[in-house]
Amino acid sequence: MSFLYETHLHTCQGSACGTSTGKEHARYYKEIGYQGIIVTDHFFGGNTAVPRDLPWKERAEWFCSGYEDALAEGQKIGLDVFFGWEQNFNGDEYLVYGLDKAWLLAHPEMEHWNRRQQLEGVHAAGGCVVQAHPFRMRSYMTHIGLGLRFCDGIEAANGGNDTISAVTAMGYDAYYVALEAIKQAGSADKAAIMAALPGVTYTGVSGAIAFDEVGDAVRDTAYIKTADTAAGTWVLETVQTGSAS
Repeated sequence: MSFLYETHLHTCQGSACGTSTGKEHARYYKEIGYQGIIVTDHFFGGNTAVPRDLPWKERAEWFCSGYEDALAEGQKIGLDVFFGWEQNFNGDEYLVYGLDKAWLLAHPEMEHWNRRQQLEGVHAAGGCVVQAHPFRMRSYMTHIGLGLRFCDGIEAANGGNDTISAVTAMGYDAYYVALEAIKQAGSADKAAIMAALPGVTYTGVSGAIAFDEVGDAVRDTAYIKTADTAAGTWVLETVQTGSAS
């Protein structure tokens, strides 16, 4: 048996970017065959629709209104509706699942948590944390960064880009190449990792990767793009593959 759930959804009641109410979302997802949704409105550190000058209880009540709207409609039409939120740390965003409104009301201090404190606090309450769209490219984002130390998983299918950028693919592979070097070194010592790097080989999403004796990367795949200046985009022309040895 398969299940279809939307795990990242914003309402106009809780998120400034939202265009539909919780009730409208519930109806839409029911119509297209989903079994359920998780309402994850932008929390107070991000693109929230909730006025930030309200007392905590009033802000929390307002924030939960989109979820409660969806829940009420879901109970009528037979759609599972779950509660979550999306917290922002200077453009690095995380989805929190498994907690409820009562927990939120009782923990005003969580608004000021850093990423480590969030993970520990959510775990203590029985929830989990997933990094949202880590491979997304936007003008306000300066780099691709996987927050693997601060989450239980990453959102792999929500980049939100028209095409996969080179820095996205290479950034992803770089984390796993570094992990292989750490494994071979058997240590987190920088010098030991650098010494192990020439012996690392890895096949990632950007192709096969190896290293020469000084630690420079040897790649087997090149993606040739041209600039479409009128549209402001890069156009993939061809992929050339050789040998990474």
